[in-house]
Amino acid sequence: MQTFKGREIFAGKAKGELLFSSQPISFYGGVDATTGIVVEKGHPLEGKCISGKVLAFPNGKGSTVGSYVLYRLKKAGKAPAAIVNKEAETIVAVGAIISGIPMLDKVEFEKLAAFEGKVVRLDVAKGELEI
Repeated sequence: MQTFKGREIFAGKAKGELLFSSQPISFYGGVDATTGIVVEKGHPLEGKCISGKVLAFPNGKGSTVGSYVLYRLKKAGKAPAAIVNKEAETIVAVGAIISGIPMLDKVEFEKLAAFEGKVVRLDVAKGELEI
């Protein structure tokens, strides 16, 4: 088992398959709010569903409406189980908080790519991601 330490953005525990992107995500226009499928053309995760996954991406991008898209995903049962960022920014952090999605940042982000598809556990209050 390998443990990564990070900073708590929104506390909680989660378990799920790690879905990794080296590119930022825009939830507004980049993710379908009813299906949880990444629709941004050319994005490394295009066509993949984020629902129930531990979604790791460097940071968010785009409109502040992205916070509300995360909330809509949660209400539709299509939100990620947790979010892990290299560096959290306001849009994604607010979306995670209002949606109750556990979120962690400041982990050794690039090392996570090797674990895509593996089941991971987060205990954000402890600042831990375990693989």
